[in-house]
Amino acid sequence: MSERFSPRGTLLAMYSQTITPSDLAWQEQALCAQTGADFFFPEPGSSVRDAKRICGMCAMRPACLDYALSNDERFGVWGGLSEKERLGLRRALE
Repeated sequence: MSERFSPRGTLLAMYSQTITPSDLAWQEQALCAQTGADFFFPEPGSSVRDAKRICGMCAMRPACLDYALSNDERFGVWGGLSEKERLGLRRALE
């Protein structure tokens, strides 16, 4: 599992050190809320590069990733990770 915006091996560390709000207020502050879902839920086989670029600039990224992992989000880019990357992270956390 690798991610373009993080040095190698920091995904698991980032997740394990995440402190997130207990409510969903972070969603209103997230850059994706200002961008539109098309970037974050692309057609199968399409690039997620633009979504990851936006996530890389978002301060709410740790809360987003925590939400996606806690709620078993299976589709789209959440917290800067694709479905496949989140699956790998889930497996590493088990």
